Amino acid sequence: MLEQFETVTLPIECFRHTEHVRVAFLYLSTFPILEALERFSAALQRFAAAHGKSKLYHETITWAYMFLIQERMARAGRKQTWEEFARNNADILIWKDGVLTRFYRKETLRSDLARGIFLFPDRYVEDNR
Repeated sequence: MLEQFETVTLPIECFRHTEHVRVAFLYLSTFPILEALERFSAALQRFAAAHGKSKLYHETITWAYMFLIQERMARAGRKQTWEEFARNNADILIWKDGVLTRFYRKETLRSDLARGIFLFPDRYVEDNR
């Protein structure tokens, strides 16, 4: 999947939210956080542009998920397979009204500023898991 994503041979209809998370997980399993963030962001922008969707790239959402995935991986205390990670972090796999709504106001995520640069969270709702 990672190779298909990077070479832009993965059909866009096969790259929904769960696949975004999976590819981010693969980058974070391979590279230190800053390198993973740089590589994933660049590859995601290339992927979107190649499919005529360059305006869909959203830096705040991309970076926030990368940091959240990395934190969850670290909290596990051991290396996990994708299947284990996905099973233990189902909340990250929900797109509509997903995990970022606990940290960001909807207006913030809809803004052009959030699309263009990473914005720190502007809201917090206690996690009752």
